[in-house]
This record gives sequence, C-alpha cells and structure tokens, in this order.
Amino acid sequence: MSTKVEDKEELHLIDGTKFEVRPLKISLLKPFMQKFNELQEVAEDNEKSMNVLLDCVQIAFKQYLPAVADNREAIEENLDLPTVYKIIDAASGMKLADATGLLNSIK
Repeated sequence: MSTKVEDKEELHLIDGTKFEVRPLKISLLKPFMQKFNELQEVAEDNEKSMNVLLDCVQIAFKQYLPAVADNREAIEENLDLPTVYKIIDAASGMKLADATGLLNSIK
C-alpha cells in the first residue's frame, strides 16, 4: 500500500503571519465550491469577482487561520491578489485557471 504526503505550502500575510495551505476538508470544500461557482455570474465585474474570491478565502481561512476567518477587513488589509490565487488553488485542490475554464465550459 502506498501513501502520499499531503501537499502543503506555507504562505504569508502582508503582516508576516505564516500559515499552511492544503486542499480543504470536504465540510469546507462544499460551501467553498458553491461560492466559487458564483464567479461565472459576475465575471464581467471586477469588484464583484474580487468579492466572490474573498468570500472563498474567508471559507478557506476557517481551516487555515480560524482567528482571522471572520474579519473581512483584516483579510483585505493583509492579502495581495497573487496570494489570494494561491489560497484558492490550494483550497480547491486545482489551479484557478483550470477551475475558471471548467466553469466557463458549463454554461
């Protein structure tokens, strides 16, 4: 029987806080994917798209940084867009570009 070491990556908030990301457990992945699916509805509006991504990050932070998960202001002040994408990639277990391509093909 072979075993695989879980994919983990260490990321940093702008304030220097370190946290580890890996695919979400199923109980968080379900609401995460429901929220992520909303991207296709707001794809033409950058602000709405960013809000959906930040909602996804907040769900992921329930696993990664529970102390920050409910503080949207702290999240917005301590993340840049490349880090948001890394969180989304890790949480979903797939690359953001692949996921948005999949969503666009479902229409």
